Amino acid sequence: MLTLDLHPIFRNNRDIELALRQAVFRARHTGEPLQIIHGKGSGRLRDRVLAFLGQKHIRSLYDHLEVDPANPGRILVHFAPRP
Repeated sequence: MLTLDLHPIFRNNRDIELALRQAVFRARHTGEPLQIIHGKGSGRLRDRVLAFLGQKHIRSLYDHLEVDPANPGRILVHFAPRP
């Protein structure tokens, strides 16, 4: 499972978007699930991550995502197996 921790870059919007994009493409290439750690906080970073993942061109890259019920500070993104 690939992991992206957004804690070190949570203040910089450009770095967040770049890190998310790179992680999604890397996970898509390997087929591994992606764990995005955004923390619990106020939920603004979680909303930003979900908005990024909800974009049409990004949504087409993964199979489904889930907000971990045991830990609301992370999102799991699952990719369909590549042929």
